[in-house]
Amino acid sequence: MYQKTKHKVHILLHPELGESKADKAINIFIITLIVLNVIAVMMETVHPLYDDHKKLFDTFDLISVIIFTIEYVLRVWSCTHDPRYKGSITGRLKYIFTPGALIDLIAFLPYYLQAIIGFDLRILRLLRLLRFFRLFRLTAYTKSAKLIFNVFKTRINDLLLSLVLILFLIIIASCALYFAEHLYPSEAESKFKSIPATLWWAVVTLTTTGYGDMYPLTTTGRILSGIIMLTGVAIFALPAGIIVAGFLDELKFIRKHKGHNCPHCGKPLDYDTDHDDDH
Repeated sequence: MYQKTKHKVHILLHPELGESKADKAINIFIITLIVLNVIAVMMETVHPLYDDHKKLFDTFDLISVIIFTIEYVLRVWSCTHDPRYKGSITGRLKYIFTPGALIDLIAFLPYYLQAIIGFDLRILRLLRLLRFFRLFRLTAYTKSAKLIFNVFKTRINDLLLSLVLILFLIIIASCALYFAEHLYPSEAESKFKSIPATLWWAVVTLTTTGYGDMYPLTTTGRILSGIIMLTGVAIFALPAGIIVAGFLDELKFIRKHKGHNCPHCGKPLDYDTDHDDDH
């Protein structure tokens, strides 16, 4: 009876594992609650509205914290049903320190810290902003979010390489333009006072933002800026191409294995399902 109850709770709290009406109802309820929490945090910054309905906001926050706490405790309790978290103590500790469980904890922990310890106003505001982490809990309840996460997980090395290339380009562009603007100091008073200050110009230029607060005054600097802008368009398109390729690969994999089950464990051959390596 105990194991059967744990199994049912685990399925209910992991919508990707069940397809019953109860699974879908809990899924919709949690998603709605998370969205309403994010809206409430945003509305609290409208001070006249918050001052007039402070009791309503605080009551809703308290109810949400209670629900999230119960859900978190049930997740930790039922996680040992998953083969990845075997062991009543070690398995639960392993689950508690997973990214998803940490996000769940951060979503309601500031409320208890505020109630038990108490903080000054500045720290309290920072802790209340942590409630925006409740938005990230949607990743546990939407399959599309899992797909996005899996794309970044499988393409992390390619994305890191593109990030390194972008950082190199920003540094090289900053150094090149700084020295180009200071080749002929008599021509004009340069707006680029140092290489660290020029880093800001490189970022907004390479991302095609162009605030106009810093711009080259010399002919050499302008020619170099044009080259840097054209290079930036190509380099910053690289991560987008990697992500698009990752999405296409994941969608192709899902369509290929949709409806197929593992002949050994019986689990669906989904992109986010672990199977016994021995099989």
